[in-house]
Amino acid sequence: MKIVVGYIPTPEGQAALRHATELARKEEALLVVINSSRGEAPADPRIVGADELAGAEEHLREAGVEHLLLQPVRGRSAADEVLGAAQEHRADLIVIGLRRRTPVGKLLLGSNSQRILLEAECPVLAVKHGVPV
Repeated sequence: MKIVVGYIPTPEGQAALRHATELARKEEALLVVINSSRGEAPADPRIVGADELAGAEEHLREAGVEHLLLQPVRGRSAADEVLGAAQEHRADLIVIGLRRRTPVGKLLLGSNSQRILLEAECPVLAVKHGVPV
C-alpha cells in the first residue's frame, strides 16, 4: 500500500501528517509526504523549514514508517504536486488536512483541497485539526 499526504506547517497539516502516519504504520505502507511551494520558497510560510523538516522526519522514523519526504519547488500548485505524487507513486490513498472557510471564502477562493477531492484517482481522506487519530 502507498499513501500520499499533503503537508504544510499548520494545525491542519499536522493533523493530516498524524493521520497518514498512523495509517501507514498500521498498513505497513510507504508514506509519501509532499510539502511544496510555487517557487517563492524563502518567503513562503507553507514550506517547512529545516527544524520542522527534521521534526517531521523524526516523527516518521519513531513511528517506524517507510517514507519519502519531498519538497518540490517547481511553480506548480500544491494540488498539482499532491495529485502528481499520487499518480507517480500509484497511491492507494491521499490524506489532506481541511481548514474551516467562510462562505465567501469558499465562493471567491480556489481550493487545493477541493481540487484533490474532485480530481484524485484514488480515495481521499480529509481530516480536520482537533479530531483524534
